[in-house]
Amino acid sequence: MAEYKNIMVYVETAEENPVKVGLEMLSPAKEHAEKVTAVVIGSGVADAAKKVAEAGADQVICVDSEDYKEYNLDAYAAVLTQLVKDENPEAVFIGGTQDGKDIAPAVAAKLGVGCASDVLAVKAEDGEIVYTCPLYGGTVLEDVKITSTPQVATLRSGAFQKVENPSEGEIVAKEVKVPEDVVKAKITESVKEIAETINLEEAEVIVSGGRGMGSKENFALVEELANILGGVVGATRPAIEDGWVSKIHQVGQSGKIVAPKLYIACGISGATQHVSGIMNSGYIVAINKDEDAPIFDVANVGIVGDVMKVLPVMIEEIKKIKDAQ
Repeated sequence: MAEYKNIMVYVETAEENPVKVGLEMLSPAKEHAEKVTAVVIGSGVADAAKKVAEAGADQVICVDSEDYKEYNLDAYAAVLTQLVKDENPEAVFIGGTQDGKDIAPAVAAKLGVGCASDVLAVKAEDGEIVYTCPLYGGTVLEDVKITSTPQVATLRSGAFQKVENPSEGEIVAKEVKVPEDVVKAKITESVKEIAETINLEEAEVIVSGGRGMGSKENFALVEELANILGGVVGATRPAIEDGWVSKIHQVGQSGKIVAPKLYIACGISGATQHVSGIMNSGYIVAINKDEDAPIFDVANVGIVGDVMKVLPVMIEEIKKIKDAQ
């Protein structure tokens, strides 16, 4: 028996497509509610709304307007808050992306309710939903109950599987106007470097380098391996601070929480802040010369050795395999 009548899921879009965590959240929502209402906000997002409906949402509210062509926290939070008031769900799930982590507390504050962050599991207990959240950099897991209604929670990418054999839901177009005085801040200009076009949260393969790579010149091997595997480059905080790669590549508690099918950690010791950001990866390969490095505790395969000797061999062997195909 479902615990709640209705759970609302805010599905963020990127390049007019629903982000991975948005579709993943439909699964726990369907498990604990009679009806799942998804929300898509933006401009030109009709196709994204259809994909969400096909992914298992019972109903998709599509707010498609030129007013929301560019993401604005104040505007999007106001729209989502209004839809929550209209639909009256018992809970609202929001993906734990960078924008999601901004909009969730804003919506919770507008509604005057509690908010659970970085949820790893959703379960039922005595007719109530319990959220499992990491504390102290992921070293402790805590079960959280929210007594206020609606409950607001951000769910971690990769923590849940997409709905299996979904049935297609209906799409409802809605127009929600936001008063001009609601928008307190506007982005007038955005300057991005080319590297910022990468999307670590959606990547299926990530090759990351840490302090053990030794230098910016050596870090080029991480980039080469990532290119060969068709993946993207990740990095730890020390590699970022030393200027070997831009901050947009940072993986971990203070960077991006990722869940690729394959994660290769090169010269990474495995600090708690980093490990907590990769724990939902499908398969982890770690390379480190210290056999007692904490990264080996979470790795599926551990290679003890000098990363500067191991990586060239890996690159060469992968090239041979690809050439033979």
